[in-house]
Amino acid sequence: MERDECPLCLRREQPRFRNSSSSYTRQRPLPARPVQARPQIAIMLLLGLTGSIATGKSTVSSILSSPPYNLPIIDADKVARQVVEPGTSGYNKIVSHFGPSTPDLLAPPTPENGGENGHNGKGRPLNRPALGRRVFGEGKDEDRKALNKIVHPAVRGEMYKQMLYAYLRGNWAVVLDVPLLFESGWEPLCGTIMVVAVKDAAVQMQRLRARDEHLTEEDAKNRVASQWDVRDKAERCLRRGEKAGVVVWNDGDQADLKKEIDRVMSVVKEGSPQWWAWMLLLFPPLGLMSGGWSYVRSWYIKRQWEQGKTREKAKL
Repeated sequence: MERDECPLCLRREQPRFRNSSSSYTRQRPLPARPVQARPQIAIMLLLGLTGSIATGKSTVSSILSSPPYNLPIIDADKVARQVVEPGTSGYNKIVSHFGPSTPDLLAPPTPENGGENGHNGKGRPLNRPALGRRVFGEGKDEDRKALNKIVHPAVRGEMYKQMLYAYLRGNWAVVLDVPLLFESGWEPLCGTIMVVAVKDAAVQMQRLRARDEHLTEEDAKNRVASQWDVRDKAERCLRRGEKAGVVVWNDGDQADLKKEIDRVMSVVKEGSPQWWAWMLLLFPPLGLMSGGWSYVRSWYIKRQWEQGKTREKAKL
């Protein structure tokens, strides 16, 4: 999420295991069993997943959460809604701050939303369109800062909790599904970043208009143009180096996409061999050094990228 954007009001359009070989013996073959990732208690990979509108990020997220990967998904958009449900601290703060100046801040009471006190008796849900108009249409910069100050810490806190829960369950990796991953500062925390992209911009436009049939061609172009070009995201991701940054090219059909995910995930797993996980488990200081180095390296790559882009703009 960018500093001046709120996930409530806008719809934005890193172990591991190896299979050991066994000698051939004459015996009846055993029935095939589904391949499952072995639980890993040494370290857990933070796999950042991002993309752009109509590039297939949600589809990739769904595939990664299913066999044979079975990875837990932490969806930043869903978390952003969870942390402001009625009864939460975020909800109470928003109502307290914006309620007096926004009469329609809460959704009208209906049988569907539980009436005046809501389904859980803790209040009616937020009227997100009204909040969006209040903050981004009629409000001042102070209002946006106030909303971000409420929402962003709550989202990060909940995501950290879900990461810890995934680690305690023995997952070798967890997917952080963050649409604005680069823009919101999650990049240095991710051991590996995966960008879902398309090489042909026309494919992106076709998918967007097929999904949202009410959009005109101009509307679709404006929505794509309002976001960071996904091919630039892919380039920045690859700047992190092999295995630390991977791109899923999704210009084909569903079968092509699954093959591409298999290819990319084999690269991701090779980047986190089992012997390295045991080293980090047996020598905790090494784990701290490794994590620190990964963070600093990611921060440096981010800084170099931004400086390069600034120089390019200065030449125009």
